[in-house]
Amino acid sequence: MKTEPSEGTFTPFQGLKKALKRRGYEEDKSHTKKEPTDEEIFLDAMADVKEIKEFREIPLSDPPQFKYLKEHSKISTETDNSVEILQKIVNGEGKIRLSDTGEYIEWVSPRIRQDVAQRLHHGDFSVQDYIDLHGMTLSEAEEAFRLFFQDALKRRLFCIKVIHGRGLRSPKGPVLKEALKAWLQGKFRKWILAYSSAKDCDGGLGAMYIILKSQ
Repeated sequence: MKTEPSEGTFTPFQGLKKALKRRGYEEDKSHTKKEPTDEEIFLDAMADVKEIKEFREIPLSDPPQFKYLKEHSKISTETDNSVEILQKIVNGEGKIRLSDTGEYIEWVSPRIRQDVAQRLHHGDFSVQDYIDLHGMTLSEAEEAFRLFFQDALKRRLFCIKVIHGRGLRSPKGPVLKEALKAWLQGKFRKWILAYSSAKDCDGGLGAMYIILKSQ
């Protein structure tokens, strides 16, 4: 039930609805679109899809059979041999080849046969004298080696041995060993033909054979 505004009441928007309707602003609820649901969108998209009867059951094929190449068989054999060698070493039935370790060192002058270092390591040359640098400081070891080396040259020795140790207990690693390599490649190099790590029974990785040039 509509009530008429009482006399004296201020109603500025009275008649606004009628005015908007006359100008075409009346909301036409009959043209309001309803948003489609996800199911309706899916059914509309699949309307033209047809089933392929042949694909109802897809047979599974057997997995491919790989053929191993000869190279693979060779690698497998070498791996098996390596494992067998390591097992023998662990059991005390075999020895580690020092030349296969990271501590092994050797050098050969380009003016002589390159197999000399291997022969030297295998003990093919008799050691004529040696010096032990164990327990010395770096400066003491350098002076002791210098005097020993000069004496060996004067005596025309051919093969000498230097015991430098492996530095396993040193927090800085094999200091004397690295220093000896630097000396041999530096000021003493012109008097050297070759050097290599010694045999296991002669000090192994903690000693070095050196072949001197004849004067």
